Amino acid sequence: MDVSAATTMPDLRPSRLARQVRQDLWRALKSVKGFSPVVQIDFTAEGLTVTAGGRVEGRVPHGLESRIQEVLDDPARRLRWANCARRDR
Repeated sequence: MDVSAATTMPDLRPSRLARQVRQDLWRALKSVKGFSPVVQIDFTAEGLTVTAGGRVEGRVPHGLESRIQEVLDDPARRLRWANCARRDR
């Protein structure tokens, strides 16, 4: 990844969580020329670590890491991701 940010989430279905995060990342950053979103999920004792970012053709725009972190920290998105990726579904 050329640029990334990370957050933690509770124990959820990793494939569903990654799909939702990737979609929101793409929607938020589709104006960044040459951006290809990537999401990595790692298991921890507390739940999951989500690393989101991607590759950028050319130079990485200033502030891109902060924009990715804003997506990851948005309470409404986090709630939607958790509801979609719950293990009891």
